Amino acid sequence: MPSREGDKPMSEGANVQFSEREALLFHSAGRPGKIEIVASKPMATQRDLSLAYSPGVAVPVRAIAEDPATAYDYTAKGNLVAVISNGTAILGLGNLGALASKPVMEGKAVLFKRFADVDSIDLEVATEDAEAFINAVALLEPSFGGINLEDIAAPACFIIEQALKERMKIPVMHDDQHGTAIITAAGLINACYLTGRDLKDVKVVVNGAGAAAIACTALIKAMGVRHDHVIMCDRKGVIYQGRTESMDQWKSAHAAKTDRRTLAEALEGADIFLGLSAAGALKPEMVMAMAPKPIIFAMANPDPEITPPEAKAARPDAIVATGRSDYPNQVNNVLGFPFIFRGALDVRATAINDEMKIAAAQALAELAREAVPEEVAAAYGGKAHSFGADYIIPAPFDPRLMEVVPAAVAKAAMDSGVATRPILDLDSYRQALKGRLNPTTSVLTLAYEAARANPKRVLFAEGEEEVVLRAAIQFRDGGYGIPVLVGRDDVYDRLKALGVDDPQSFEVHNSRNSPLVPQMVDRLYERLQRRGYLRRECERMVNQERNIFGSLLLDLGEVDAMITGVTRTYAQSMRELRRVLDPVEGTIPFGIHVLVGQTHTVFMADTTVNERPSASELADIAEQTAAVARRMGQEPRVAFLSYSTFGNPAGDFLDNIRGAVALLDQRGVSFEYEGEMSPDVALNPRVMASYPFSRLSGPANVLVMPGLQSANISAKLLRELGGDSVIGPMLVGMAKPVQVATMASRATELVTLAVLAASGIAR
Repeated sequence: MPSREGDKPMSEGANVQFSEREALLFHSAGRPGKIEIVASKPMATQRDLSLAYSPGVAVPVRAIAEDPATAYDYTAKGNLVAVISNGTAILGLGNLGALASKPVMEGKAVLFKRFADVDSIDLEVATEDAEAFINAVALLEPSFGGINLEDIAAPACFIIEQALKERMKIPVMHDDQHGTAIITAAGLINACYLTGRDLKDVKVVVNGAGAAAIACTALIKAMGVRHDHVIMCDRKGVIYQGRTESMDQWKSAHAAKTDRRTLAEALEGADIFLGLSAAGALKPEMVMAMAPKPIIFAMANPDPEITPPEAKAARPDAIVATGRSDYPNQVNNVLGFPFIFRGALDVRATAINDEMKIAAAQALAELAREAVPEEVAAAYGGKAHSFGADYIIPAPFDPRLMEVVPAAVAKAAMDSGVATRPILDLDSYRQALKGRLNPTTSVLTLAYEAARANPKRVLFAEGEEEVVLRAAIQFRDGGYGIPVLVGRDDVYDRLKALGVDDPQSFEVHNSRNSPLVPQMVDRLYERLQRRGYLRRECERMVNQERNIFGSLLLDLGEVDAMITGVTRTYAQSMRELRRVLDPVEGTIPFGIHVLVGQTHTVFMADTTVNERPSASELADIAEQTAAVARRMGQEPRVAFLSYSTFGNPAGDFLDNIRGAVALLDQRGVSFEYEGEMSPDVALNPRVMASYPFSRLSGPANVLVMPGLQSANISAKLLRELGGDSVIGPMLVGMAKPVQVATMASRATELVTLAVLAASGIAR
């Protein structure tokens, strides 16, 4: 078990590095854990409470008693999945008990919400007795629309799932089995397509006989792979008919009629290897004995049976998949379970059957063959991945997953007769699915992936501050780039105090001994001499002002981007930066606060720089903010905000706003815009309906503020009182990638700004 005081580096299957301390802080900071309950109805007045509870709640109670199906109309049941475990097989950690499984189950609940807008609650059941577990879960059927079983050891997981599927009339799925099987099946469909194979003809060897391996085997057989073409192996070798050692009913169901007894013998001439066993189990010589163009799914966690480079060295014609994100073709369950339950819930399915699993696999396979959208390509450093040997499974953050997979699952449920509320218009359903999630959340995740794919040198200018050092550590450990620090000699001691074992591995620039100082002074003096600055003043600024020193490192190309702001006011930091760095020619710099909710994103500008923008500046701010919105997956609808809506009430400060609108008319921009208007008209469809002539087709998502006072006050109020996550302020319009944080910024917020700067979204 990890030590609570420890700070050892850790990783989860990929390049993402973090320390034990960081993981514990992530789970404990603020409200402990990863989930909370939020009311979906107003609870502000006595009348609200009376409707929510007594006496108003009696009305839906009677309705449900008369017609149980109405529970889906009057309660959260229809969008609520329980994630349930007894902790007997937690990740790769083994049987650590129900309570220890709670962080994992909370995480699974978060993934349900993040990827498919499915509400989820975790339940940890403290028993290893299968019958007791079954009884406990079965009695919960009135509460939930579906049951996701997780981290339950075999063979109990088979008994539990089968019994619950028989007893409950809601979808039940053990994701460790079927999630892996569905994603594996999708990859196999495409691997066979690329190599000219038909599933009914392939010869498959499965290494491993646990829950996932047996589920994979059962599913590919249901899809057409012949029973006599599959050989399963376990630690004792081939599972063959007549074997008595280490057998049970689930292994016996897949026992092969064969005289082969070892994995090496089984693989001779095989087309496909499915590994769900242990690292290193597949040797290069075994790969060499397989059929031409072998298909290898080495899915042992965290290290595969054979690495893709090893497999390719043995057989360059192989197609290889693993469970890791740092190799191509990741078999990742998050591609499946959120969307499978989404589709099952939406048609009120009574089960998740083979037809629905196969439909999900086929939908995933077909999606991988389509052109990869730009935002997904960004996760690979801008490389436009296309269907082929290294791209047979969609990327986990492909925004189209939400549209494609639930629709396929819902249709299969209807076609197979387990749907109790059929969807009549699947095209409309697909459109509704697209609107359930906020594309910004995917784009932000992809920005992190893009930073990892193309790591940059990012300068943290206030390297003596603990919050900055924590951010730099997280930035490096996350693999997002190379942090460069500005600080004095004690920075290394501070890093060591924060648990860094190798503080000298961090690059630190100190203006007192940097060999770049003379060049910096020359550059700064040349820039400022005709603004009244003496050379000795430039020397003092380079030696004593960390923002000047840091900006010059950026200007000289020593680093690729820069973060500052936690030790000085925003205005002071901007003044210092502007002595060295220029805005993009023909524009003004400005700040954007981004408010991110589950289903929406709103951009507010300018919240940090320009006190009273002119009409031309407001128009420029609108155009550049619209461009940022598009880079974050949003189609911009711009509202120029005011206390006045189309001149009512009249005022003396409307000319700039009206002038900005007129300028956008002249420029012929490609996004919607309107103004002047008050916030309720811009954001509330009911109020907007009173102005049918408005050019906005829906609520605004880009709010251009009339001046710095209203903008900054609004942004900070929303940060402190609002329910959305707030990103920023993001500095836009500078010729070099630089971001100015606020003095209250946390380490995670600094990392986000660093990633946005490095990935090019904030520019």
